[in-house]
Amino acid sequence: MNLRVAGAQLGVTRDIAANLAAIHRAMDYAIAEKADVLLTPEGSLSGYSPAFDRLAVCEALEAVTARARAAGLALALGACFVEEDGRTYNQIRFYAADGAFLGFHAKTLTCGTLTDPPRGEIQDYALRPLRTFRLGGVTVGGLICNDLWANPECTPQPDVHLTQQLSAMGARIIFHAVNGGRDGSDDARNVVWPFHESNLKMRARAGRLWIVTVDSSYPPELPCSAPSGVISPEGAWAVQAPAWGEQFFAYTIELG
Repeated sequence: MNLRVAGAQLGVTRDIAANLAAIHRAMDYAIAEKADVLLTPEGSLSGYSPAFDRLAVCEALEAVTARARAAGLALALGACFVEEDGRTYNQIRFYAADGAFLGFHAKTLTCGTLTDPPRGEIQDYALRPLRTFRLGGVTVGGLICNDLWANPECTPQPDVHLTQQLSAMGARIIFHAVNGGRDGSDDARNVVWPFHESNLKMRARAGRLWIVTVDSSYPPELPCSAPSGVISPEGAWAVQAPAWGEQFFAYTIELG
C-alpha cells in the first residue's frame, strides 16, 4: 500500500487572507503532484495565536475544504480553531479525500514557562485525548511542534513520548505540523535546529514510523527552526526541503 504525501513549508502570519492564499498555492502543488494528502504548518490557516477572527477562519476553512474535496485531496491542516464546546484548540484537522471531516489532533505538550504555575500557550489551548485517523486505508497520527520533541526549556509537563504512543496505537505515519520560534542566532542554528532534527530522526526510528513534518517559514529572511520533509522509519531523510522560504515537497510512502 502506498500513500503519496505532500508538505508545504509556508509563511504563517496573523493575516488570514495571506495564509489562505499560501495554502491555495500549496494545494496547486499537491494536486499537480497527484498527492493523496497535504500537510500544512501549525496555525497555517488561522495564524499561530488563540486570538483570531473566528468568522474569517471558518470562511477560509470552507474555501480550503471545498477545493480539496473537489480535487480528491485529503488534508492534515494546521489551524487554531474554536470548537462547538466553546474552547480553543491548536489543531491538525484531518479530512479524507472525499471531504469527510475525520476529527482533529489537539496539541498536547503545549509550551509554557517552567514556573509554578506555568505561563504561556499552556493557558490558551484546550486538550483532547490522543487518537489516530484512517487516511487512504492507512492508520496515521498527528502531532504539533513540541508534541514530538518536548523541548525541556519550555515543557512544564513530562515527556510522555507521544510518537511511541501513536506507534503502539497502530499509526504508520505521523503528520507533524510545526511553528517554531526563530531569531537567526548562533544558538538557533547550533542548538535548536540540531535538537529538532535529531529528535525527528530518533523518534521515527524508535517507533518504526514515517514522519512527515513542515515548519512555518515566516519571516522569510530567517531559516526555519526545524527541517521540513519526510523521514523514514530508519531515521533517514527520504526528502528534505530547503531551510528558507516557502517550499513544497512530495513523496510516495511505500508501506508493506
